[in-house]
Amino acid sequence: MVPKFDSSVLIKLLLLQCVAVLSAAQDFDFFYFVQQWPGSYCDTKRSCCYPTTGKPPSDFGIHGLWPNYRDGSYPSNCDPSNPYDQSKISDLISRMQENWATLSCPSNSGSTFWSHEWEKHGTCSESVLDQHGYFKAALDLKSKLDLLQILQSAGINPDGGFYSLSSIRSAIRKGIGYTPGIECNVDEEGNSQLYQIYVCVDTSGSELIECPVFPNGKCASTIEFPSF
Repeated sequence: MVPKFDSSVLIKLLLLQCVAVLSAAQDFDFFYFVQQWPGSYCDTKRSCCYPTTGKPPSDFGIHGLWPNYRDGSYPSNCDPSNPYDQSKISDLISRMQENWATLSCPSNSGSTFWSHEWEKHGTCSESVLDQHGYFKAALDLKSKLDLLQILQSAGINPDGGFYSLSSIRSAIRKGIGYTPGIECNVDEEGNSQLYQIYVCVDTSGSELIECPVFPNGKCASTIEFPSF
């Protein structure tokens, strides 16, 4: 006698498989919250363009909030079915224009930059943050972390001067209580300069933690802090 096939069992198995795949795609261990110094973005051979809304403030700006794994790898483009939708963050746009400005050329409003950040990185945090929650979390972290004030309080100013990498790292650690990751780029003369600062955040997107791993960033022992 041929046993009866229970289609509901197959459906349940397929649903469990889909959930497992989705969970794996959205699984991550912590966030990198990355802020960028605009003077260093612009002071390169490639140069920069101010956004259509005008020159951004002379302050660190958000680059992104990036889900990451403890081994240094990271998930990306986790949900193509959930594209960037600016109408979902309309109440945040003015804050984003000020704190998350684009410097890419040609001049633009920033929506292409924000779309890229959501689709590449934000979709991988959907298990904890929806689109509005993702951008708001980054903006709230920016409000909490005044890196420029921390550095200036330690006598480290964006005046084109050179400062030891260790003094920059120590000042930030003293200011926020956690060790930052520091990334440099190179100006037109070939000088190493302070480019991006990484701090680590728990999977809720709200609390700072000690970084499980640091990004690979090459910096000289003494680096430039260019004006903007």
